[in-house]
Amino acid sequence: MTNTTTQDLFSEISFGSLRLPNKLVMAPLTRLRADERGVPTDIMVEHYAQRASLGLIVTEGTWPTIEGRTWIGQPGIEAEEHVAGWRRVSDAVHAAGGRIFMQIMHGGRISHELLTGTGRIVAPSALAAPDPIRTPEGKADAPVPHALQVEEITEVIAGFVKAAQNAIDAGMDGVQIHGANGYLLHQFTSPASNVRTDGYGGSPENRARLSIEVARAVSEAIGGERTSIRLSPQHNIQGALETDDSDALATYEALASGLAPLSLAFVDVLSADPAGELVQSARRLAQAPLVVNTGFSEQTTRTQASELLKSGAADAVAVGRAAIANPDLVHRWSQDLEENTADPATFYTGDHVGYTDYPSLADLN
Repeated sequence: MTNTTTQDLFSEISFGSLRLPNKLVMAPLTRLRADERGVPTDIMVEHYAQRASLGLIVTEGTWPTIEGRTWIGQPGIEAEEHVAGWRRVSDAVHAAGGRIFMQIMHGGRISHELLTGTGRIVAPSALAAPDPIRTPEGKADAPVPHALQVEEITEVIAGFVKAAQNAIDAGMDGVQIHGANGYLLHQFTSPASNVRTDGYGGSPENRARLSIEVARAVSEAIGGERTSIRLSPQHNIQGALETDDSDALATYEALASGLAPLSLAFVDVLSADPAGELVQSARRLAQAPLVVNTGFSEQTTRTQASELLKSGAADAVAVGRAAIANPDLVHRWSQDLEENTADPATFYTGDHVGYTDYPSLADLN
């Protein structure tokens, strides 16, 4: 007999105007399979379509402008060739019965001039990231970024808006703004990477300002029901440190309060403690469905996902490695069947191995 927990995991839910058949969301997963111009490839079309039975797919982080590019092999959504390439992906996912949001990601200082070709990288403050950057010429020290001027911040916001419009033109059901994991918007949120003294720095409210302004502008352009945001409070990664508990709580409460009027489709939070005060306070204030993901250190299991829903800590659960290794994850989890194991050695290798060749149960029978 199917237990109550499983019924919760595999029941329908609405995000905005989009009806999902289950509460499993494919987390945004960097895989670096785009071509040298950032255009989605044939194997990307196949990869995403294979996973269409998940309630919702969120794509890998996709750069809105070349200045926001972070990796070799990362896709973009700036040019018409990107739109055309992503349209092939969305058409394939929809043909397979799925739903797909594009994650729009500006890397900020997690980049290098050899990746952007613009002669600079940008950030809230002229503070280099702590870790080396992978460039076409190998690993290099993270460069000191250009601290964005206020008028340039307006251009960044416009870049997110144009990217969101391009994503909708590419057939996406919506977009997710990447405000997490130490990239540009999170660099503004963190007091360690943002030492500004103007209206975008200093107080928790000021540091939360850019994420709110981007979400508002994107929502106004494509509709709040087609807009989401990903956050990672106190994830403390890539130099975007948030080690003061009271400051972090004030910052994310300010951010969530700013999101509340936008009627977002959902808020996606990566946290090792999704049931804790920091996440749940932001959830209440944001007034949007909450998707949670417990982090990079271990794979989210069927039991963990089910318990997060059963406990009321989340409305849906984002899964990463399980979705990488099991194109038919919904079937396997709904029937409590054996799973493939993800191979980290192939996460970023650039070809079909470890990308489109994980077998479904139908392939094995």
